Formats: sequence, C-alpha cells, structure tokens
Amino acid sequence: MASELLMRLVASAYAVAEKAGTIVQKVLQSGELGIVEKSGANDLQTLADRLVQKSICASLSKSFPKVTIIGEEELPAEAVEEDLIENGQSSLILQKSCPDQYASLKEEELVVWVDPLDGTKEYTEGLLDHVTVLIGIAYGGTAIAGVINQPFYNYQMGAGASLGRTLWGVLGLGAFGFQLQEVPDGKRIITTTRSHSNKLVIDTVQAMEPHDVIRVGGAGNKIIQLVEGKASAYVFASPGCKKWDTCAPEAILHAVGGKLTDMHGNAYTYDANVKHMNSAGVLATLRNHEYYLSRVPQVVLQALPSN
Repeated sequence: MASELLMRLVASAYAVAEKAGTIVQKVLQSGELGIVEKSGANDLQTLADRLVQKSICASLSKSFPKVTIIGEEELPAEAVEEDLIENGQSSLILQKSCPDQYASLKEEELVVWVDPLDGTKEYTEGLLDHVTVLIGIAYGGTAIAGVINQPFYNYQMGAGASLGRTLWGVLGLGAFGFQLQEVPDGKRIITTTRSHSNKLVIDTVQAMEPHDVIRVGGAGNKIIQLVEGKASAYVFASPGCKKWDTCAPEAILHAVGGKLTDMHGNAYTYDANVKHMNSAGVLATLRNHEYYLSRVPQVVLQALPSN
C-alpha cells in the first residue's frame, strides 16, 4: 500500500535536507560565501541560504504542490536550476507506519516551515557545528514532524570521518538519527544565544540558577543539545527567533517527550497565517519544564507579552 502523505512528505524532506547539507558544504569549500547583510551585521544571508531555500522549496512543491511552504529568505521568483531539485525519498522513513491521527491528512492542510541555514553568522565565522538546515511540518497549527540536517557534524574529526547527519521525528512515532540522552540528574545546564544577548536574556538565565551556561548559535543546534543531554534547558527571553527556527526542532523535541513554549508557557502555533516572530521568547526543555517556567522573572514576563 502507498505510504500516507505525512510519511511521504517526511521521507522527501529527509532526502531534500541531505541535498541541502551537501550544498552548504560545497559553498563553504568554494570559499565564495556571497554574504549580504539583511537588517544588520547579526542578520546575514549567504549564497548557501539562497541556494538551499530554492532547492528545498522547489523540490517539495514539485512533489507536493498543494502544501504551503514558508521559507525564511525573501527571494525573487525565478526558475530553479534542475540540479537543485531533489526527487528522492528516504526508503527507511517510507517503511515506518504513520501515526493513526495523521493517516488521512491532505496536502492543503499542511504547512512546511523552512530555515535553509540556521546559524548563518556562525557559518560565516567557521563555527560549523552550530549550523543546521531545518524543515518543519505543521498541521492544525501544531508542529508534528521535523527534519534537521547538520551539514558539518563530525567536521573536527579529521579527513576520514563521515561528515554531516540528519535527525528527524514525527509526533506519536518518535525521533531518529541521534542517541537520546539526558543531562545527569540535578544538573541545570542552560544553552542560550551567543550573538543576540541582552539584559533580559542574561537575567532570565541567571534566575534559573544554572550550574553551567553554554552560548551557541542556531535554534536547531540548541535543541540538538537538549536531546543529546548536553543541556537541560534552552532559554531565550527575547524576540528574534522565528517560526522557521522552532518548527522542526520543536517537533523532534516533542516527539521524545520534551517541551517548547514561550516564556509564559504558551505554545506557539504554526498555521500559514501566523506572524513569523516568536515575540515572547523561547523556553525549551527535555524534562522539568515547569521548574524553568517558574523561575522566569516577572519583569521578563511583562516585557514579553504573549501573542
């Protein structure tokens, strides 16, 4: 029997994300990053952002014409080169059974949120392990599936190491492509922004009484830290993060029992017509979400009104 729509879409997103990872690697090898500032020095776009978004959006809309696809970059409408199109699907994903609640979805009910290169600033600075490609799938406003490609996973392991990996997950099925781990009991390790910090962010992190704080780039990268046991909470008490930053990571985190909310504890919604900014910040945990929520300072909650 033919696979249900959702599993076909995830299987395609997986193949498309792998191709995206290769494009990101090639642009870096070429040495011609083609950097443009969008709104300032912390908001960059490279040739990789542009090529990857074209590749992902064109490939997915070719196979799934009625799915709404929202990408981060505003690009001119133009013909997409044939070599950017990926028609393949992960056979491994096609073999998995679709959770019952998603078995009869229609294309027009799905929204795909694409961040072609999450951690662009880090990419331009050579912090390559921070870089991810994010493809999130939402239904009824909820992030239900996600694919994260880490193009430079293992890059510090030298020439023989196999470069890059792809993580994926579906609510009700689980998440794959990594080893789920938790931070040792009682340890509070917070991961937060490295380039978009401010007083609210710093005060909130301190209020959590962390034993350790890790400052890294990329929302995708921070969620990977949570599911691999390197951090217990991702805290970003500021606007700045967008729906394409959180959709795929949230789906993978939720698939393994974690939680992502705004600083008030409210869920974000991912319908096609929502505003793109996650205005009330991001709080994500694998466990003990309530503890971290309870520590958010009142002044922060007042400064970040919920949507």
